Amino acid sequence: MIKKRLAELVAESSDGAVTADEVLAATVPLSALGITSITMLRLIDAIESEFGVEFDLSEDGMGLLDDLDRLAATVAPR
Repeated sequence: MIKKRLAELVAESSDGAVTADEVLAATVPLSALGITSITMLRLIDAIESEFGVEFDLSEDGMGLLDDLDRLAATVAPR
């Protein structure tokens, strides 16, 4: 459920350039799907707003945005 919602947020943040189905089916890092830096910033904002988490904008924190499984584990309620 969380992965599906995150995939939808990626699609929304990319203005449809990448679909939620493409994100869910990806076997490569999300950046390899052609996600731009602007999309990444929009995605961070959307995730922070929806899931109430705060992103670490260091290289490690930004690396989470490339891996849907890691991202889902990070935002999942504990």
